[in-house]
Amino acid sequence: MATIDTAELELFRDNVKRFLANEIHPHYEQWEKDAWMPREFWNKLGENGLLCVDQPEQYGGVGVPFQYSMVILNEMAKMGLSSLATGVSVHSDICAPYVEHLGSQAIKDYWLPRMASGEAVAAIGMTEPGAGSDLAGIRTSAVLDGDHYVVNGSKTFISNGQHADIVIMAVKTDPSAGAKGVSLLLMDTSLPGFNKGKKLEKMGLQSQDTSEMFMDNVRVPVDCLLGQEGKGFAYMMNELPRERLNIAVIAVAASEGVLEDTITYVQERKAFGKPLAQLQNTRFTLATCKTDILAARAFVNNCVDLHADSKLDIPTGAAVKLYTTELQGRVADACLQMHGGYGYMMEYPVARAYVDARIQRIYGGASEIMKEVVARDILGR
Repeated sequence: MATIDTAELELFRDNVKRFLANEIHPHYEQWEKDAWMPREFWNKLGENGLLCVDQPEQYGGVGVPFQYSMVILNEMAKMGLSSLATGVSVHSDICAPYVEHLGSQAIKDYWLPRMASGEAVAAIGMTEPGAGSDLAGIRTSAVLDGDHYVVNGSKTFISNGQHADIVIMAVKTDPSAGAKGVSLLLMDTSLPGFNKGKKLEKMGLQSQDTSEMFMDNVRVPVDCLLGQEGKGFAYMMNELPRERLNIAVIAVAASEGVLEDTITYVQERKAFGKPLAQLQNTRFTLATCKTDILAARAFVNNCVDLHADSKLDIPTGAAVKLYTTELQGRVADACLQMHGGYGYMMEYPVARAYVDARIQRIYGGASEIMKEVVARDILGR
């Protein structure tokens, strides 16, 4: 296992928390009301070294271990900034590895420094109106025409979709080959024929821009193929453990954050002449939440270390995503209940934590899909 300088990591954590508290948190509530995070804050994140930190320095990153990137997501989620954590996760921890691992040298030299600085925001185009967790069922087509692919199709539920400057687009280069006909293209959103649809209205994660995308005869240079043609599905499967681990990190940190807020609340709020914290139901409920979170934190930390050593496999990635996101839902629900009627008011952070938690059991692979992945590992198909 790679050795981590704990003191250095904690210093980094303190700097992240300070930046978030001073530069993001004061604006966040308004962003959620506006359902929009201003584009310039991507540049501010880059300027302060919070994007793509585990990229090599030659590509604008800091070259630190993977654990540092997870600290950023952890502190964002724990502070209740789940919309921001989700967007940064997609950009830094999903899209950047695809580009770094599969892009040509020219692609990496051009786009990775721009991603690290915030000059370019990245999204990943997997989900389609008729294909969600079933990635092999995508229909967006890419037909080779000389030195370009001509792309037609649509995507939906694309995180960072409105701000995106580049999209890692899953396409069908061979419609007859099923999963083996899927390829990945790095698509510049300024290309003619590429159109961003409306910003989608969501139940939670209000300030995280989610969009439709439409491609009408978009000509993408063949040099923008990521990896080899027909290997896209395999590439996506290889990257899924990290994506699902990102979601798990956000889940357990958000659970810790909402629990801390609730512990404070029940000690201040009175019912029947005494603080809620003195009622047995309150004490037992919060004790259960705390115990479950401790177990989840140990699981997540172990998976972070496994991934840092390139040992996190697909079933374990699915298991940690399943366990932590289901837990997040239970904790958010229990904590909202502790707040009574006030918990149903959006001015209280617990209400936002509750609605933000719900999508976690769906994106990155729904809980039902995660169960099937784990089941196949232990029982076969």
